[in-house]
Amino acid sequence: MIRKRRIGTSELYASELGLGCMSLSPDLGSENERIVKTALEQGINYFDTADLYNFGWNEELVGKFLKEVRKDIILATKGGNDWHDAIEGWNWNPTKKYIKSALKESLRRLQTDYIDLYQLHGGTIDDPMDETIEAFEELAAEGLIRYYGISSIRPNTIKYYAEHSNIQSVMMQYSLLDRRPEELFPYLESKKISVVARGSVAKGWLSEKAYQKKPDDSFLSFKGMDIQAKLDKIKTDIQLDEKLTHTALKFVLSHRVVATAAAGASSTEQLLENIGAFNTPDLTECERKELESLFPAEIYESHRA
Repeated sequence: MIRKRRIGTSELYASELGLGCMSLSPDLGSENERIVKTALEQGINYFDTADLYNFGWNEELVGKFLKEVRKDIILATKGGNDWHDAIEGWNWNPTKKYIKSALKESLRRLQTDYIDLYQLHGGTIDDPMDETIEAFEELAAEGLIRYYGISSIRPNTIKYYAEHSNIQSVMMQYSLLDRRPEELFPYLESKKISVVARGSVAKGWLSEKAYQKKPDDSFLSFKGMDIQAKLDKIKTDIQLDEKLTHTALKFVLSHRVVATAAAGASSTEQLLENIGAFNTPDLTECERKELESLFPAEIYESHRA
C-alpha cells in the first residue's frame, strides 16, 4: 500500500511514490495513458510535470488524462523557462511578468483552473528572487496556485527561498548515488519544508539495468564498474531480498523530510515494479547505514556564497 506524506505545512498529502511525467513521451503512444491510469489505480496521487517538457506537449497530455480526476490528485508543474513558438531553445526567465504569464499558459494546457504545487524550474542567487516570490504570492492570492516550491540543487538559492518565502517544497535529485542533498535535510526539516525527490534510481544505475551499462561509464563521481561491484555487495553482504529498484526507492523515503519520490516510468511494467517497493518492509536503520557506507555522501562544492 502506498502511504501518503504531507508536503511542508500545506494541506497536500502526496503518495510516497509520485509519477514523474517527464518520462511520458510521444514515442510511447497509447502506453502513456496506460501508465497514468495504472498509477491512479495503484494509489498514486502526485503527478509532476513542467511546461518545458516537450515544450508544452507533456502538460497537454497530463491535463487530458487527469481532467476527470482533477479534485482527487495533486497536480504539480514548473515554470521559468521561456521559449518562442519556433522552439529552437529556451531562456531562463524568472521575472514576475513571465512567471505569471507562464502559469496561465500551463493552466490552459492542463485544462484546470488551479495548480496544487507550482515550482520554479531552476534558478540561481543572481535571479531577481524577491520579484519571483512576489509572483508566487500573487498567484496564490488569486487562487491560481494553492502552494509553491522550487526545483533546485543550489544551497544558496534554496536557503534564500527558505528564509524569504513560503515555499513548501524543494525538488532535488537524490539517490544512493547522489547523497549531496542530505546536508540540507536538517535545515529544511527545521523550516518544515519537504523534499520532492527526483532521480531516485539514478538513470537506471540503481536497478538491474546497471549491469547492462558499460563498466567505464559513470554517474557523478562513481565509475560504472564500481557501481556494479557495490550493487553485488547489496545482494551478497546486506542480503536485501528484493529488487534493486525497491532498495533505491526505500532508501530515499527512509528520510522523513522526503514527501514523495517522483519517479518516471516509460512502461506500465516499470511503473508496477516501482510500486512493488511498497509491498515489502521498510529499510531498518541498520540496513540504511550499511547502504550509506557503500555509497559515501559528497557535498556541493559551489553555489554557497
